[in-house]
Amino acid sequence: MTAELLDPLLDASFKGYPRTQAPRALSAVGAAGWNVLAGDLPLPLALIRREALTHNLAWMQRYVQSQGIDLAPHGKTTMSPQLFARQIDAGAWGITFANVAQLAIGVAAGVRRCLIANQVMQDEDLAGIQQMLVAHEGLRVVFLVDSTAQLALIGAWAAAQADARPFEVMLEIGLDGGRTGCRTQEEAIALARALGASPAVRLVGIECYEGLWATGDSAADAALATALMDRVQAVARLCADENLFDTDEVLCSAGGSAVFDLVAGRLRPALGRPVRGLLRSGCYVTHDHGFYTRMVGQVNARIGCDCAEDGLRPAMEVWAAVQSCPEPRLAILTAGRRDVSFDITMPIPFARAVRGVQAPTGVPASWKITALNDQHAYLRWDESDDALAPVVGERVGLGISHPCTTFDKWRWMPVVDEAYNVVDAITTAF
Repeated sequence: MTAELLDPLLDASFKGYPRTQAPRALSAVGAAGWNVLAGDLPLPLALIRREALTHNLAWMQRYVQSQGIDLAPHGKTTMSPQLFARQIDAGAWGITFANVAQLAIGVAAGVRRCLIANQVMQDEDLAGIQQMLVAHEGLRVVFLVDSTAQLALIGAWAAAQADARPFEVMLEIGLDGGRTGCRTQEEAIALARALGASPAVRLVGIECYEGLWATGDSAADAALATALMDRVQAVARLCADENLFDTDEVLCSAGGSAVFDLVAGRLRPALGRPVRGLLRSGCYVTHDHGFYTRMVGQVNARIGCDCAEDGLRPAMEVWAAVQSCPEPRLAILTAGRRDVSFDITMPIPFARAVRGVQAPTGVPASWKITALNDQHAYLRWDESDDALAPVVGERVGLGISHPCTTFDKWRWMPVVDEAYNVVDAITTAF
């Protein structure tokens, strides 16, 4: 299964694969001689820039090392076996998943240290984890618990099994109005004591998630992150004092992709025993041109990374063609909601390449995507830029805002060099 996931056969059933080409293994794509802007692949097409990807992988690894912690990036961002492998090869401790279905893909792709940053309690999911633990020597799976109700379901399932292994779990601390997680310290300590007494689980750490609350206002974000991590560390110390952790090394985990610097330095509380801090940021791998560019701009300022070239770089692009210019200052592009993310902001036009030209150039600042249909984007511009209007057949490069919801629209993406030559590829498994 690992080989099939890492080097699958690609063919024209994959959106963006050239219909005139024979099927080929993913590992053979780089030798095909394709160039995106030469018209060798159909548009729309999502792609990944090799140099930016390589830079981002190394950048984040250097950052966590500077903080004395480790990286367990969220695999839900890409659900790409090839990118999981690259993240682990770059030094990631493991990979985080959102559910057991994603976990199964990661394990089949060779991941052996896994977090599920979510609650698990359904019988089928619990049985699936046990099955994977038996089938894969050395596999580690840790998931979250935030209530005694969830623990009761786990305990009932485990009691009905003849030889179930105790599940490794982390206690989740949450925020009022947010998603999951214990809302008060009293609730968290009561749950920790119940976890410590349960034969169905082993309490191995404490977890929280701050990214949902990020605003881009450094003062407000810092205040919220500080208060949240104060609670995490207080609960961790109480658990350590009462010997509730059933592990030689306590895990302490947090970190979305927006304000990760505000929690990274708080992931190794002094507990009188080894602690491994795990940052779970996932979107760093391709970054984006919109939301995360704005948010990580504040991160760069806080950590003293002033130059855009020194920080994370956008590595994902979606290229589309101009298919119609039906009225003044309107061009319709061949990409829509099925192809590019739109949940945070609209795609961002950043480059153009007329037919027959393989070197892209920039676009006027007034170019904006104002709406998307399933398969169409509405590109508009100011009257002052009419002389620079796009023409039918021209290619337009779109930056994205929020990579997670672009990755899940594509089963494969070519990896290109700076000249848009296809040098590799990745697949996804959503």
